[in-house]
Amino acid sequence: MAPWYPSLCEELAISPDQVELERMTKANQATLAGFETERADAEENLGETETSELLLKKAQYLAEIGDKVSAVLAYRVAFDKAATIGQRLDITFAFIRIGLFFLDNDLISRNIKKARSLIEEGGDWDRRNRLKSYEAIYLMSIRDFKGASQLFLDSLSTFTSTELMDYNEYVKYAVVVGMISLPRVDLKKKLIDAPEVLEVLVQAPQLEEYLKSLYDCRYAKFFQSLAAMEKNQLLTSRYLHVHTPYYVREMRIIAYAQLLESYRSLTLESMADSFGVSEDFVDRDLARFIAAGRLNCVIDKVNGIVVTNRPDVKNAQYQACIKQGDILLNRVQKLSRVINL
Repeated sequence: MAPWYPSLCEELAISPDQVELERMTKANQATLAGFETERADAEENLGETETSELLLKKAQYLAEIGDKVSAVLAYRVAFDKAATIGQRLDITFAFIRIGLFFLDNDLISRNIKKARSLIEEGGDWDRRNRLKSYEAIYLMSIRDFKGASQLFLDSLSTFTSTELMDYNEYVKYAVVVGMISLPRVDLKKKLIDAPEVLEVLVQAPQLEEYLKSLYDCRYAKFFQSLAAMEKNQLLTSRYLHVHTPYYVREMRIIAYAQLLESYRSLTLESMADSFGVSEDFVDRDLARFIAAGRLNCVIDKVNGIVVTNRPDVKNAQYQACIKQGDILLNRVQKLSRVINL
């Protein structure tokens, strides 16, 4: 991977090994020269099919050694030469994989749109399901956890995209993303009781404890599991590490809201005991989330209790109606002024 090596050294703030870099570069040049020789021979003595296969083989090699620009250009040439929709879809998936490796969201999103269009033209069942896996990982990487969760769950039983990751890792991501986006009732049906998930949870006790402790309302154990997941799963994930603070914060809100939903009021002391933390920690944490409008409760510091104030649904709908009505009236007035002119 000579083309990628210098950029990696720059990112890690270390000096590249020039001798090793030169050795790798010469090996790349020799291999690419071999491709050019084979291609010239194929164009002269063989047909278009063999030439297209060599173009694709060269593009795959450039992608493998981390030469992003050259790989993208080579795949574009191969795409133009592709004879079938299936071949074009496979090349489009290759573009998405390059985008995922370099976390190039523009390259990924453009080719996901292209893949959707090609599938509508006549993509087969297998490639249709593979696209769900590609899109699920992309949505997860840009923090669209709700959209990603739906695609993860839809593709669990039909997953074949082992070029992205192995099946066990895919299921782990489905659980992690599902917990932040699914309502509690769906955790049981779509994750805890799902046979595809159960098979993996047996081999991942930490993930199993994380999932079941929240559903079973064992909040002290859940907080411990969340800390372990942050350290071992989120921060080590190339897709989720940048979203770790957001994810951990949202999961704490979900746990607090789940406990508060069962009570009109409860003491700070009992709440701290439930989560296995100090009263000061709960006080600070709740205050921050209440001020941000994320929890429907107030803290009575004098009496040391937390009082829930569940929102009135009808009143909220009325306020939303008034707000939308004002917006509509403003737009009608603007339109009438334009028409009068």
